[in-house]
Amino acid sequence: MVLSKKKIEAEVSAALIKFQRDLIGKGPQEAKTYIVKDMLITRFKGVLSVEEKHLVSHKVGKKLVKQMRQVLREMYSEEYEKIVEELTGCKVLSSHSDISTKTGERIEVFIIDKDLEKFIENNS
Repeated sequence: MVLSKKKIEAEVSAALIKFQRDLIGKGPQEAKTYIVKDMLITRFKGVLSVEEKHLVSHKVGKKLVKQMRQVLREMYSEEYEKIVEELTGCKVLSSHSDISTKTGERIEVFIIDKDLEKFIENNS
């Protein structure tokens, strides 16, 4: 099986968007995943709902949005990691997430058990 870096990146992006849409009824407008050595980094754009956009205009609202998103991410971290594991064939060692209430972007970082970038290069 010939692995394609671009194909894996696109599949991870699409699967994470679908999962978020299924989970909260709205997904990001755009996502791009990057395989960098032993990391997968996904950048989501347009993640804030209409309500969240209103909330982040106030200091307390910013804190609430970040807390709510952090709780949701923690609740479903196993599902996020399972998606990455299934699509990459790698074990996720840890994952990290943050949201910018300023830009409406979110980032997901998955640390995996091998240098997937090098593995793909050596097997293509």
